[in-house]
Amino acid sequence: MNLTHLNEKGQAHMVDVSDKAITSRSATAQAIVSMQAHTFELLATGGHKKGDVLAIARIAGIQAAKKCPDLIPLCHPIMLTKVTVDIELDHSNHSVIIFATCKIAAQTGVEMESLCAVNVAALTIYDMCKAVDKTMRIDQICVLEKSGGKSGDWKFDPNSSLPSDIK
Repeated sequence: MNLTHLNEKGQAHMVDVSDKAITSRSATAQAIVSMQAHTFELLATGGHKKGDVLAIARIAGIQAAKKCPDLIPLCHPIMLTKVTVDIELDHSNHSVIIFATCKIAAQTGVEMESLCAVNVAALTIYDMCKAVDKTMRIDQICVLEKSGGKSGDWKFDPNSSLPSDIK
């Protein structure tokens, strides 16, 4: 399989999707922000002096999905029909799990928009909490599933084989 963003000369270009069918498409991505117990407690109880960090992160994620083509040079500008950013608190690991789902009826997918959403939501949490916890870590950023389009439906398999140097 060839990289679609390279033309026959190996130069970067925007993929022509004009001959693709308009189909309903969706994609869900995740990111996990791990932190110290004290920082997690501030988020969980709403005790952070900057306000509701999780609500602000949710809004930041939605905004990021809408701005994706401004951030990713070869990403198509699209009219999203739905963006949700859901945040779960994992008390046992002192972490925040962010899920973003984007939907559209279009000629191209929405994986990049979902990934932008979880990344910016995670960065927002980091930004708002860095004064109390510089050790926070953002991990496990990935597309969990996608549907629609020529390639059809796909789900992430956590047991899929990865090169041993990145497991």
